Amino acid sequence: MSCNCGFGVSTVNRQLFYSICLTGIVSALIVQSASAEVVQPKSSVSQNITRRGLRERLVNQAELLSQVPNSPTLVEVTGVEATPTDKGVEVILQSTQGQQLQITNRSADNNFIADIPNAQLRLPSGDGFTFRSQKPVGGITEITVTNFDANTIRVTAIGEAGLPTVELFDSDEGLIFGFTPVVSSAQTPQLPAEEPETETQTQTEQPSTQTDEPIELVVTGEQDGYSVPNATTATRTDTPLRDIPQSIQAVPRQVLDDQQVIRASEALRNVSGVQRGNTVGGTSEVFNINIRGFQQFGGNLRDGFNNRNFFSTVETANLERIEVLKGPASVLYGNLDPGGVINFVTKQPLLEPFYAAGLQVGSFGLVRPTLDLSGPLNPERTVLYRLNAAYERGGNFRNFDTDVERFFISPVIAWNISDRTDLTLELEYVNDRRPFDRGLVAFGTGIANIPFDRVLGEPDDFNERTNLSAGYRLEHRFNDDWKIRNRFRYSFSDQTRNRLEPGRLNETTGELGREFAEGESTIRNYELQIDLEGNFATGSIQHTLLFGVDLSWQNYGGVERFEPAPSINIFNPVYGIAPRPSRDEFSDVFPLGSQTNALGFFLQDQITLADNLKLLVGGRFDNIDQSSPSDERQDQAFSPRVGIVYQPIEPISLYTSFSRSFQPNFGNRADGSLLEPVRGTQYEVGVRGEFLDGSLITNLAAYEITRSNLAVTDPDNPNFSIPSGEQRSRGIELDVTGQILPGWNIIASYAYTDARVTKDDNLQPGNLLDGVPFNSASLWSTYEIQTGNFQGLGFGLGLFYVGERQGDLNNSFQVPSYVRTDASIFYRRNNWRAGININNLFNVDYIDAPGDRRSRVEGPGAPFTVRGTVSVEF
Repeated sequence: MSCNCGFGVSTVNRQLFYSICLTGIVSALIVQSASAEVVQPKSSVSQNITRRGLRERLVNQAELLSQVPNSPTLVEVTGVEATPTDKGVEVILQSTQGQQLQITNRSADNNFIADIPNAQLRLPSGDGFTFRSQKPVGGITEITVTNFDANTIRVTAIGEAGLPTVELFDSDEGLIFGFTPVVSSAQTPQLPAEEPETETQTQTEQPSTQTDEPIELVVTGEQDGYSVPNATTATRTDTPLRDIPQSIQAVPRQVLDDQQVIRASEALRNVSGVQRGNTVGGTSEVFNINIRGFQQFGGNLRDGFNNRNFFSTVETANLERIEVLKGPASVLYGNLDPGGVINFVTKQPLLEPFYAAGLQVGSFGLVRPTLDLSGPLNPERTVLYRLNAAYERGGNFRNFDTDVERFFISPVIAWNISDRTDLTLELEYVNDRRPFDRGLVAFGTGIANIPFDRVLGEPDDFNERTNLSAGYRLEHRFNDDWKIRNRFRYSFSDQTRNRLEPGRLNETTGELGREFAEGESTIRNYELQIDLEGNFATGSIQHTLLFGVDLSWQNYGGVERFEPAPSINIFNPVYGIAPRPSRDEFSDVFPLGSQTNALGFFLQDQITLADNLKLLVGGRFDNIDQSSPSDERQDQAFSPRVGIVYQPIEPISLYTSFSRSFQPNFGNRADGSLLEPVRGTQYEVGVRGEFLDGSLITNLAAYEITRSNLAVTDPDNPNFSIPSGEQRSRGIELDVTGQILPGWNIIASYAYTDARVTKDDNLQPGNLLDGVPFNSASLWSTYEIQTGNFQGLGFGLGLFYVGERQGDLNNSFQVPSYVRTDASIFYRRNNWRAGININNLFNVDYIDAPGDRRSRVEGPGAPFTVRGTVSVEF
């Protein structure tokens, strides 16, 4: 059977499972409440430190810093001084009101980031807004102190090999940060022979006498804003974006919140070159995401782990951000399409108690409460938890009797076994029931002129899916330079659906042929990852080496049944004219079944030839065994990647790369035989820029990708597949993300994509690929008032443009272009936020996902829609 068919499932007793889940929530609250009553011992990381010089080392990147009562007026910092020490470097924020400064940690990856509210820089250098010290000591690239907004100072220290250790103490002169860099075994800290180069004049006086007032350490894990400086998807290691020789974009959590995103596909419209493809009747959004002109069959990751539950709707309640890597990623993740891969990065447990609740309501009966809880489970804070849950009902504008109903829960436990060993246990459960909806149909060379909410199946068509995944992540650090990671995940997806499938349309009479269809299927996955990461030097050349092994086992089985059904007139539909057949009355029954076993080895080296010249080299060998009831095959492939980054000046990175991909085909010919694997090759060049002290990130890329032997729908047997010859995609992409001014955020994109058939025995060479516009663009920007009586009030505006697209590979009809306008107004105050978002402000008719054939224009876009949200953190 072709992978575009429907599948289905045995239904789980939801009431029993919901009861268990609610019991777990209550238990977590009880445990958290009990642990909160325990008096912390003096050895706890939350103990006070005095200003006599007693220092408390931070734990990892999550721990920091001082917390004192909020000051009603701004504290002025009149000077900043960076002084090398025997451990690293000390940065003094000179202020006569240093005891009033409070600090919130927002560190991420190698970047120490601390925000100091109710404070402003007033430096004597003239502009008074920024202090910067470049390479003040070996192991630290840069230290920046700047006015983040009208009432916040941001302190940033970028480590070369890892997050710097930070010690905090106070003096009469002000607040002092002591930075100790993480240094690999091949390095020794090199103190500069003279004072570090800075962009402002600073004083050289040393701290004077110290007082005894305590500073309370607090722990946070929050990272806000639109810019994401580091990512793991491209290299499977924590790497700054500026050092990656391939296009990668991130959609951070704040964008999801500002746009009130419910489905991940809504967030992906912010990324250049990404479009929705075949949605399997509106029941799956990650089945065929279109990246750089090529639809990705299940090409997505979950925290860097291959997520093989293709037919699912991604929940956003527990997402921290979404990373999109453009181009082949097979060297690290195995069997993937060449267009790219999407990595859904989830929220992780926090050291400090955190509680958040939200409620979304909106058009078409949408109601969606969410819950986010986190904190320690024991007084020593070595065991942490996070629990995200969401319930959703309504929100579907199409004229169905079946409503959307969805329940999601995801608990995570993190155990710091020792200073060098961490274990994380994860569970995720989703039960999702929604209408099965093939959408509209083609008419002539365009779309049939019928209402966008009209159903051409039956109003009670439905799909129900239950997904469960469970696994662990274990990491052990042998020393500061070498560590080993082991991951395992088990997942299953059970599905059932009952629907009427559309067939041929008589454009003279308006009669649309249909057939009854129902089915059940089950997918079971077992996946194991082991990788070893090390940092070392060969002379003056630095290396980050990664070696890994991946194993996966996938079993898929089920059945599909078909029976002729009465037609429907698309201009004057009449529903329910014939009862659905019983299971024994179906005349065509197709058993479904396959098994795929994969083993892969990979090796990657990130080489720093010089401070401004980096080389990335990697390769992977895969062995794939596939079997179906009528066929079996074994395939091997080698997938290389090489890239180079040159930084002529610090904010600019020029890069070029070559990479290849490999993926087994999951389609079957009409005779039952399996198709040969899909192979792809990409060449890419680009330039990445980091401006405004790194708060604004841009990426401009040009590429060419070719892929061969992909599965396309068999025109003579639509439920099966045939191999296509060769397809090519060329394009240019631009992405801009970050903060322009305090309170003014932006995420924007543009893509030109020329994707077409180059060789094929069944299609006309030169045909454009379906669902791929030549031009697409997006712009979303928000501004939040920073001071005055209206502080916290914000506004947002979004424009999303998609050009004309072909509706099928035969180019027999076109889907028109559109511009969708969104707007928002919100208000943040202390620990709560309220907002109203309006999507499709001008109520335009548009097609979001064109499907892949004349009878399945699957994604009519929603009309004017209002969503309101209220959330609170405590």
